[in-house]
Amino acid sequence: MTEAAPDDKAPDQAPAQAPDQAPEESTAVPLLAPRDGLPPVIETSTALVEYAGKLAGGSGPVAVDAERASGYRYGQKAYLVQLRRAGSGTGLVDPVPLPDMGPIQAAIGDAEWVLHAANQDLPCLAEIGLVPTRLFDTELAARLAGLPRVGLGAVVESLLGFTLQKGHSAADWSTRPLPTDWLVYAALDVEVLVDLRDALAAILEEQGKTEWARQEFAAVLAAGPPAPRVDPWRRTSGMHGLRSRRQLAVLRALWEARDLLARRRDIAPGRVLPDSAMVAAVAADPTSVEQLADLPVFRGRANRKIASTWFAALQKGRAVPEGQLPAPSLPGDGPPPVNRWADRDPEAAQRLQAARAGLAALGEQWSVPVENLLTPDLVRRLMWSPPAEVSAESVAGVLRDGGAREWQIGLTTDLLTAAATTS
Repeated sequence: MTEAAPDDKAPDQAPAQAPDQAPEESTAVPLLAPRDGLPPVIETSTALVEYAGKLAGGSGPVAVDAERASGYRYGQKAYLVQLRRAGSGTGLVDPVPLPDMGPIQAAIGDAEWVLHAANQDLPCLAEIGLVPTRLFDTELAARLAGLPRVGLGAVVESLLGFTLQKGHSAADWSTRPLPTDWLVYAALDVEVLVDLRDALAAILEEQGKTEWARQEFAAVLAAGPPAPRVDPWRRTSGMHGLRSRRQLAVLRALWEARDLLARRRDIAPGRVLPDSAMVAAVAADPTSVEQLADLPVFRGRANRKIASTWFAALQKGRAVPEGQLPAPSLPGDGPPPVNRWADRDPEAAQRLQAARAGLAALGEQWSVPVENLLTPDLVRRLMWSPPAEVSAESVAGVLRDGGAREWQIGLTTDLLTAAATTS
């Protein structure tokens, strides 16, 4: 597992209890130690080849997980890789001294990988040469199965009757040596994955959703790494308070200076300089290094030493020619924000309302979150600009071109065709 993220492997929040309702006592059994004992961390090529041989001699799916150091280090590289396979035991591999995982990749071959929230770990695993040919994503399977909570801990407790350790998902996994309790936590995550996979596969088969899951897993594999963001500086928290294009240019220059320094030092950008400090500096518009150094955060010893770097960035942004100032926002290729539809195209607003109502009912019928039936962006695009001649065939074509899987197309085409003709 890795750092807590919105969709994530982090423990789900427990539902709130009514004031007069006593919380239910969990009967789940705590998992406190790996069943085979805690294996030593694999740090040498000899140990890596030895464990690869064990993996090759094992059988069945391979449980895989990775730990990163987001919030501490620059980027999303893996700092620990955990694997487990029947007959092979658990392996805890340190990819820092072993950046080439070729022996592990060769040993796994075309075996099925089992991960939880695979799209989080696949990019960092690919960086070290670990790429699956088959996949089972337990988080995605839990969504399709209609489980109310899909975090790893919640699903394990619900289906297997165990509770996992908490508290290390957001740790700095670049720490060396790794503490024993962190390693226990990491080993236990892969210890349950194959059993969890089997339990979820049985539920999906019973619900008639096995093919749905197969198509979803194939889509995850086919997606590849995410494309680089356009203008990543626009994700600066709090920048909505900056109104002028000149201020945006100054923020961009400051963001780029921070990013360069963070990359060189291998430190998370927010630890070099918080977003709030950058926005405050742009808004304050200091005219000297001394004025900048008087601002909160910049008064600290670390930032006072490089105050001239930050001030040079501010000056660079101020010097951007008028014709090269960034636009207030990126041009979009999709429909306008939904809250403007009623004014700009009332009929499109009616179509979207009908589509959303139909999808909500369908999601309830099949116990699948609406966003897993179809991506909301694809629904909006279809309802804003339906085909010139609306038919089941033309709507299905739009969905297919938009990346919808065949199970989604078969399930939603009729209701979306009806919604697209609403007026």
